[in-house]
Amino acid sequence: MTPLIAVAHGSRDPRSAATVHELLDVVRALRPGLDVRAAFLDLSAPRLTDVLSAVAWDGHREAVVVPLLLGSAYHAKVDVPAAARHPRLSIHIADVLGPDPRLESAALRRLAAAGVRHDDPEVGVVLAAAGSSHAPANALVHSVARRWARGSGWASATAAFAAAADPGVPAAIERLRAAGAKHIALGSWFLAPGLLPDRVIAQARSAAPDVTIAQPLGADIDVAELVLQRYSAAVPAAIGARSA
Repeated sequence: MTPLIAVAHGSRDPRSAATVHELLDVVRALRPGLDVRAAFLDLSAPRLTDVLSAVAWDGHREAVVVPLLLGSAYHAKVDVPAAARHPRLSIHIADVLGPDPRLESAALRRLAAAGVRHDDPEVGVVLAAAGSSHAPANALVHSVARRWARGSGWASATAAFAAAADPGVPAAIERLRAAGAKHIALGSWFLAPGLLPDRVIAQARSAAPDVTIAQPLGADIDVAELVLQRYSAAVPAAIGARSA
């Protein structure tokens, strides 16, 4: 069976790698017998290049790399293809995780777990994401927030970004208050804890001290199923390359 190598960005915050490993434990539970390995682009170990070498050493001839990225921006377009190379392996790069409704379901479950009711008209929700210089990646987050604003009973919902894009969290909170929100909730468009999630949490608490904080998507079953779906979609390419 073609190994699944799930590659995350990596972080100096040990909670980030721990969350990735927890997510992959769920993936393994859903697909017993599948060779699932964690890898990182930077700052955490093992690096993707080292995992690919280990896969080749174990006798495999191909691998599927699944980027644990919520959108398609610089890391997906440049960093992953640059690192996903090995002279003894045929490597197939799967699609990034987003966009997909399962990510939205996971984010909404995290809000519900934090105590945010879907029908509370006094709540305004900030959907916080990393932010990117690649505008379509930011547009994806805005589109999710707009769907939430239309489909919920909240006062409103809006996107905010930790870096590289507007609005920031304080400006987003002001927008929600202008829309009638009396209480602010911070939704997470992050896979795992780390520097940027901590930044938006600090900004939210500064602007709204009683803000409700939702956890990152993490080891959610919908996210795990999405990882497997991306892998399965890439496996036919691996099989075709082997039989060509």
